[in-house]
Amino acid sequence: MVHKTVAGVLPDEWRGSLIKHVCKVVRGSSPRPAGSPLYFNGNFLPWATVADLTCSDDMYLTSTKSMLTEAGSERTRITDPGTLMLTNSGATLGVPKISSIRCGANDGIAMLLDLDGIATEFAYYYLYSKTQYFRVVIAPGVGQPNLNTELIGDFPIPVPPLPEQKKIAQILSTWDKAITTTEQLLANSQQQKKALMHQLLTGKNRLLDNNGVRFSGEWKTHKFGNLFKERVETGRDDLPLLSITADDGVVYQEDTGRKNTSNEDKSKYRRICVNDIGYNTMRMWQGRSSLSDKEGIVSPAYTIVTPTDKVCPVYAAYLFKLPALVYVFYRHSQGLVSDTWNLKFNHFKKIGWQLPSIDEQQKIAAVISTADQEISALQQKLDALKQEKKALMQQLLTGKRRVLVS
Repeated sequence: MVHKTVAGVLPDEWRGSLIKHVCKVVRGSSPRPAGSPLYFNGNFLPWATVADLTCSDDMYLTSTKSMLTEAGSERTRITDPGTLMLTNSGATLGVPKISSIRCGANDGIAMLLDLDGIATEFAYYYLYSKTQYFRVVIAPGVGQPNLNTELIGDFPIPVPPLPEQKKIAQILSTWDKAITTTEQLLANSQQQKKALMHQLLTGKNRLLDNNGVRFSGEWKTHKFGNLFKERVETGRDDLPLLSITADDGVVYQEDTGRKNTSNEDKSKYRRICVNDIGYNTMRMWQGRSSLSDKEGIVSPAYTIVTPTDKVCPVYAAYLFKLPALVYVFYRHSQGLVSDTWNLKFNHFKKIGWQLPSIDEQQKIAAVISTADQEISALQQKLDALKQEKKALMQQLLTGKRRVLVS
């Protein structure tokens, strides 16, 4: 059975309350003047800022980037371990954290003290589930949005029986651990890929050929003008509009989730084909390029190059991400300031680079592609875990799904 409460429709065993009725809401305090050496950059007390609370998704605050002096500690609000905090100003408001250290809290942080009938971890997860609601509904603003103590205090919160609260927090904590483990595996795989690219794309590590013999042929220097041809085909507005992204390759513009800001007249948009590489003419010095697995048209802000039979397209796409070559792109870019630097094909084609045989290129591309597939699988697993946790929070924190309490 359910009943209506200030916190919505809840199971009969649950009650609804306002945050101010289950705890005391206070705001942190910052020594003034800000940055004074009398108070800051000391070694007496950890100094918690909004940046410390929002730099990770961890439940607990275990350290801070800066410290207060003893004089500074006398001009802030000191929190004890176990205190529930909530960022209350700026674009990153509404982020909760449980402090596991004694620290000072600045005035961009609110604290929920003396929780009565509410488990700290349960309150953390409930506030975490409401972060976007805080930003969009409760404290929106054109200037500096602010979630003051009154707004926090008047916010409703469901109050299940304490044993059920603890069980809910325990279940969600298990999901958090799975997410953290997957994030670590993903980060490790990404680092391993970087090291692998450096070893293979520079010839420091040679692979085995199809006969099990290690490649040993000398790498030869080629001008890019001999390896790539520029594709300049326009007037194909019958083809789908594509977007070249830094991390997700070439995608259909409609799938990006971003507003279409392209010109209505697409007669000058450039055709890109499968196995072409498109690069941002004004951002190639930042490594902005992608191999296309689609045919379509892209903004004329991109240069489209087609690999010849002397270079493996997948190998070339990875090579264009190699930091040493990205630096060469930077050196060959033209323009007075970074906002106008550009690498048009006329300058791109003059760049020379050492490449192995086409057979070795294909082997290298296959190995790096396998590493990419592993990263993609981990990213998909991570996204799924986060989505499942979000759905689980919605059910558990509102009583729509009950848990067994032993």
